[in-house]
Amino acid sequence: MHESTAQVASKTVKASAKWIAALLLFCALAWSGCTAAHHRRAADKEVYRIVQQAEWQIFGKTNALTIDTAYSARKPTEILPAELIEDRLQTNRRTLTIEGALDLAVHNSRRYQTEKERLYLTALALTGDRYAFSPQFFARSSAGIERTPGGERVGRLGTDLGVGQLLKTGGALSVALANDLLRYYTGEPRREVLSFISVNLTQPLLRGFGRNSPEVENLRQAEREVMYGIRDYSFFQDEFALEIVNDYFALLEQKDVIRNRYTNYLGRVRSTQRLEARKDRDKSSDVDQARQAELSARNNYVNAVAGYRNSLDQFKIKLGLPIGEKIYLDDQALAEVKAAGLVPAPLHPGLAYRLAVEKQLPILNAIDQFEDRKRKIRVAADAFKPGLDLGGRVSLDSTRPTDYTRFNPKLVRAEAGVTLDLPIDSLSERNTYRRTLIAFEAELRNLTLTLDSLKDSIERGLRTLEQRRQNYMIQQSALELANRRVVGGNLRMQAGVAEVRDLVEAQDAQIAAQNAVTSALVDYQESRLQLMLDIGALQTDGEKFWLKDHLAGFLPANAVAENAPAPDQSVIPPDEFFNN
Repeated sequence: MHESTAQVASKTVKASAKWIAALLLFCALAWSGCTAAHHRRAADKEVYRIVQQAEWQIFGKTNALTIDTAYSARKPTEILPAELIEDRLQTNRRTLTIEGALDLAVHNSRRYQTEKERLYLTALALTGDRYAFSPQFFARSSAGIERTPGGERVGRLGTDLGVGQLLKTGGALSVALANDLLRYYTGEPRREVLSFISVNLTQPLLRGFGRNSPEVENLRQAEREVMYGIRDYSFFQDEFALEIVNDYFALLEQKDVIRNRYTNYLGRVRSTQRLEARKDRDKSSDVDQARQAELSARNNYVNAVAGYRNSLDQFKIKLGLPIGEKIYLDDQALAEVKAAGLVPAPLHPGLAYRLAVEKQLPILNAIDQFEDRKRKIRVAADAFKPGLDLGGRVSLDSTRPTDYTRFNPKLVRAEAGVTLDLPIDSLSERNTYRRTLIAFEAELRNLTLTLDSLKDSIERGLRTLEQRRQNYMIQQSALELANRRVVGGNLRMQAGVAEVRDLVEAQDAQIAAQNAVTSALVDYQESRLQLMLDIGALQTDGEKFWLKDHLAGFLPANAVAENAPAPDQSVIPPDEFFNN
């Protein structure tokens, strides 16, 4: 007994529903297996691998980079402003050494985190460019019902599977399998399956071949950007560590100034008290002058304390700490610097410049970016060549009754050919080429400016270092003299044979010299370490790197160190200096 049309249509609808349900189930399973968290982990794994490989290639070692923070494991919707507001109200107490400050900066500093993320994003961009040169699989499926003008209702389920890939030769290859299932619900119920396999290849033979392919050039540039990013990040690590150390010692210097100003204030108080006790023998104007000096010393002390607190708050912000935290700096670090004295840096300006050109990471980036511009000119010039592309396609349809499991190799269709595109209209290519030449000239100017700025920075750094060495020695002598003046002034005041003005001047000179000695020592250290950073010698991953002689083991074996001028070097007259 034949089935009625309604029965056939009903079975057809049920069968189609099963197909659609199976498709939806497949999509649901695929979605559940590829959650957002999965993609995040996959991105991290690939990016960190790229960074480690590049670090090994540049430095011969790797560091564990991670951009995760205390909030990374939480859902963004769970992090509320109220929590952040309360977090910044913390009032913890801690004694902070330089090593502790450096560790806090690495983990808490907003700027440090931004630099890590910058490197991460550079490597992430490379993953996209590399992906185009790896097999890219695709799977698409669509279902729908159509009513034809003739009144027929047709159900369609189409599926496309395939893989495509760009080639390093500038070409592209793809393989695709397509399958269309048609169901006719009215008229004569029937089913048709149309399936085919195709392989397509295109390959430029002239314009855009190999390294001149825009896609290949983009990949190479992305790989070089990762190298530049790693150099920049490594230089930033040293530069930031030096900045933290300099800020720490600047705060210790301020603490030393506060102590000196307080001691000076107490000395002024004692002088005033002595004069007030003998008003009958001293002039009232002397007492007033002493009291005026006392008030001035007190004012300087109050201002120094306020300045220190403000600087300390700025240091907390740089470390990423809440302003309310109470931190106490370790004075031992300044004592160690005083004990170490002036670490010498015997460098000739010419040698320092050559070392910097060979070792400083930003300079190496600038030189390589100059080479990048040369390469862009070659790629732009290649666009003037004729376009000669080789193309090929092989396809195979399924045999009837059509079924994707039934292919007859004898029915393969193959075609090949070439496409010639003569560069008759090259206005766009001409303009692009001209722009690349101008960009190259600009990069050339940038490189020479960078080199001149580097040479100027090194020579200025060497001059500043020598200046601050002499300043330190001069201030030490000035302090010894000021101390003797204060002791002698007090003795003469007690004997009633000195003017108050003489003692006040001696005390002013003493406090100025005390502060200047510490300042000159800290300034010398800052200049020396900055010079080491400029020439590429600074290594901040060692213990107490600020005390080390970074030239030891860094200078070439045949390098001759400059001898520092003798401490008692005479002052050069101006005319002799100008004409030298």
